[in-house]
Formats: sequence, C-alpha cells, structure tokens
Amino acid sequence: MFFTMGRFAVPSQSEVNSSPGTRRTRGSWNPRQEETSLQLVRMWLYLAALLGLYYLRRWYRERQTVENLQDKYVLITGCDSGFGNLLARQLDVRGLRVLAACLTEKGAEQLRKATSERLQTVILDVTSTDSIAAATAWVKAQVGDRGLWGLVNNAGTVLPVAPNEWLTKADFVKVLDVNLIGLIEVTLSVLPLVKRARGRVVNVSSILGRLVFYGGGYCPSKYGVEAFSDSLRRELHPFGVKVSIMEPGYFRTAMTDMQRNLESLEQLWHRASPEVKASYGQHYFNSSHRYMQKNLIEKCSPNLYLVTDCLEHALTARHPRTRYSGGWDAQFFFIPLSYLPTAVADWVLTRDWPSPAQAM
Repeated sequence: MFFTMGRFAVPSQSEVNSSPGTRRTRGSWNPRQEETSLQLVRMWLYLAALLGLYYLRRWYRERQTVENLQDKYVLITGCDSGFGNLLARQLDVRGLRVLAACLTEKGAEQLRKATSERLQTVILDVTSTDSIAAATAWVKAQVGDRGLWGLVNNAGTVLPVAPNEWLTKADFVKVLDVNLIGLIEVTLSVLPLVKRARGRVVNVSSILGRLVFYGGGYCPSKYGVEAFSDSLRRELHPFGVKVSIMEPGYFRTAMTDMQRNLESLEQLWHRASPEVKASYGQHYFNSSHRYMQKNLIEKCSPNLYLVTDCLEHALTARHPRTRYSGGWDAQFFFIPLSYLPTAVADWVLTRDWPSPAQAM
C-alpha cells in the first residue's frame, strides 16, 4: 500500500522492511547475528563442560591414596615446632613410620611424649655436614631395603629481616645455609634411599618464593628452593620419584614470633652505619617497627592444618600435586598478584611502606 504526496508515491515502513535488497532498519531481525550469538553460547558451554570434566577428573585422581602406608618411612626435618612438629604427629596418627629430625634434644623429647612408639627422632643440624651424614646413616639403618618413602624438607629460618642495606653478607649466609644449602645437602644425602622406594620429596618453600616482600636472605633462599625443586622433579621423573613444592602464606609459627622479629629489627638498626641511619631516618625505623608488629598480629593464621594437610596429601596421594598453596592469603592474594604486571605488584606491596628520610 502506498501513501501519496502530490505526484510521488511513498512506500510504507512495512513495505520497506519487506522489500528485497533494501537496507534493514535498526532493531530488525538478523539471522547471521543470531547464529553468531548461538555459536558463542555453545563455545562457552563447551568450555565450561571441559573445565568441569577436568576438575572432576582431578578431584577423583587426588582422592586415590597410596597402599600400605603403615610400611612406609617418612623423614621430616625441623620437627621441634611449627609445621614439622604438627605433620609428624599427624602422620603418626595416620599410621606411617615417622622419622622426625629435631634440632634440639628438648624438641625431640617433647615430640616423642606426644606420639606413638612408631615415631622415632634424630638430632639434625642441616647446616652441619657431619650431622647430616650421621642422620643419613641412622635413616639408612631404620629403613633397610624398603628405602625412604618420603622426605619433607621443612627446617627453616627467617631472621634477620630488614632492608638489604642494613645487612651484611654473613646475615644472608646464615639464612641461606639453613633454607637452601642445608635443604640441598639433606636431599642429596638421602636421595638413593628415596629412589629405592620410588618415593616422594616435598620441599617447603613459601609464597615469598614467588614474590619478594622484604629484604634479607629468606626470599632469595625460597626462590632457590623453587628452582632446585623444579630441576629435581624433572630429573627424578624417570625413576618414579615425585617432587612437590609447598608454598605457605603467613602462619603463626616460631619464625613469625613477634618478639624475636622486633628484637632482631632493633639490633640491626642499632648496628647500622651512620650513613645508613641518616639515609633512612629514625622515623623510618619507628614506622617499620609498628608495621612489622601490626602484620605479625593481623596477617598470621593460627590454622597450621591448612599447610600440614597439603603436606600429608603430597605424601599419601597416588597423584600428588606439583605445587600446594597453604592459606587463603597465598591462594587469593599473593598468587594472583604474582601474575599481574610488575608495576602493579610493586605498588600493591609497597604502598604502605614508610618513606626514607632522604627519599626523592
């Protein structure tokens, strides 16, 4: 139907839309666009289904446990307190034969009183080659031809912690000797026993093996643990040995004891040279002191089971993970932050830091 204006006939809107070859108006139905939208919906549904199947398969695999756990020996270092102490008691309840290495006789005695007769202790200083050799000989005598099913390198230290300029080479070596060099020497010493059992090596690193938050030897040592563990995992795969890395967040252990950390910071400040003190200023030290105190109180979780449950899984599951992240801060803050651009991570990590006296 046409509406007329003088001598000209103007088609109606419906006829324009229905006329072949004419341009469609806004809001008109487009089969091609609808088909594209349906393809996108199907693609996302397929992707969601694949992810669901992947996590379902992983959940099923991770629920499968190793058989005959009661016949397997596990050596744990650093059992005087913290993660090592709790893991030793936890595995003892599970029925494994725990060989708990403690630094002090007092720590060993307290652990023996809290566990069954299956658990045995040995004194081990991971910074001493002689101590490591003696402990290795003792472990070899205990396990015999069965070999060592699990090695958990848990022993560690953190102090001193401070801006790098406040520290000396000896301060770095003190931490690296325990956390990295000691870990490597213990691993190499008992590795033949682990290979005999086709067992597990579990190295306790830290979320600070991904992101550096403060100066001192702790963060470099944990980066080293990550590198050593990665190379070891690839080398030992043909022998049937599995290597896992534990990356805890902040937890309330002996290493995060507030009094010890604050006293160490004060000693380092008093020891610093006049040039360093002038560069940073007393206000910087006072603010750092308050900042450390606040973080050690507020950010450290008391629930050590978030870590020891992961360590137990790494030792008892048929298909352990390569990496475990213990703590909500590790999983939902530090790990996502580690994937962001460096400039963003730097701003997030340092936005609350005090400003030095001679800052630009």
